Amino acid sequence: MTLTADAGAADAAPVDAPRQTVYRPARPLDLRRTVGMLRRGPGDPTMVIDGPLIWRTIRSPQGPATLALRAVSGEIRVSAWGAGADFALDRVPALCGAEDDDEGFDPSLHPLIADTARRTPGLRLARTVEVFDALACAIIEQKVTGLEAFRAWRQLVTKFGRRAPGPTPRPMYTAPTAEEWRRIPSWDWHRVAVQPPQSKTIVRVAERAESISRAVLAATNGDDRDRILTSFPGVGVWTSAETRLRALGDPDAVSVGDYHLAHEVGHALTGHRTDDDGMLELLAPWAGHRQRVIRLIFASGVSEARRGPRFSPEDHRGR
Repeated sequence: MTLTADAGAADAAPVDAPRQTVYRPARPLDLRRTVGMLRRGPGDPTMVIDGPLIWRTIRSPQGPATLALRAVSGEIRVSAWGAGADFALDRVPALCGAEDDDEGFDPSLHPLIADTARRTPGLRLARTVEVFDALACAIIEQKVTGLEAFRAWRQLVTKFGRRAPGPTPRPMYTAPTAEEWRRIPSWDWHRVAVQPPQSKTIVRVAERAESISRAVLAATNGDDRDRILTSFPGVGVWTSAETRLRALGDPDAVSVGDYHLAHEVGHALTGHRTDDDGMLELLAPWAGHRQRVIRLIFASGVSEARRGPRFSPEDHRGR
C-alpha cells in the first residue's frame, strides 16, 4: 500500500485548486462496493456517486473538505478541496479498506459465500472513524423506513451542516458538528419526521460526542464497543452495530433487530426465512467476520422477494 502526493505542486497552486494523491492498495479494491455503501440514499448531501467518481465530504478540525475518488487501472486517483484537504487525504486508505483484515475468514463454508467472494475480490470494509456521525445517522434510522430516514438525514444535513468546497456535481454539505446537532430546534426535528425519542437521544449523545468517540475507537473488540454505545438510553444493539460497521469497518457487526436482515440472511443461506436467533446461528461459523458474510450476501444478488403493499411515509414538512 502506498500513498503519494505532489505536495510542492499543490502548495504552489491557487487556493481553490485541489490537492491530489494516488493511493495504491495492496490488494484488489472495488471502490464502489467498498466506499459506495456509506451513501445514505441517492440524495445524500455528504456523498454523491457520479459515474466513476465518488464524492464524499469530511468535517475536519481545520474546516470542511471534499474528496473525489476514481479507480483507474488498480489505483485510486484522489482530489481534495477545502481547508481540511490534508486531513481528508490522510483518511483515504482507511476509507478504502486498508485496515480491513480478513485473516481467518473461510468463505468455503457455504457455496454462495465462496462463489461471491471469488467474484468480488475487491470488496473491502470501509472505516470512516466518524463515530458520532455514524451514531447520529443510525439513531435517525431507528424504527422508520430507509426512505424516511434518508429524507430526514438529507434535510437536516443540508440545513444545519456546512456547504462543502470543490466542483461537486451538485451542492454538498458536511454533517453538522455535535454542537450543531444539539442546537437543532424541536420543530425542525418534527418537520423531518424524526420522533422525540430519537431526537432526544441524538442530543444526549451529542453532549458527550468526543468522549464516546475516544472510548469506541480505543475499544479492541465488538463486545466492548457495544457496552460503550448501549450504555446510553435509546442506543440498542442494532444502533451500535450500524455505528460499528460504518465508523470502524467492524467485520463482525450484526444488526440484530433489523426489519429485513434476518430474512435476507436466512433466504440466502438456506432458502427460507429465519428470525434473529436463526440468523445468529447461521452466521456463527464465521464468528469474527459476520458482517463480511452479510456484505457478501448483499453482493451476491440473491434476495428474498418483498411481500405486501409499498409503504407510503407521512409527510410532516408542512406541519
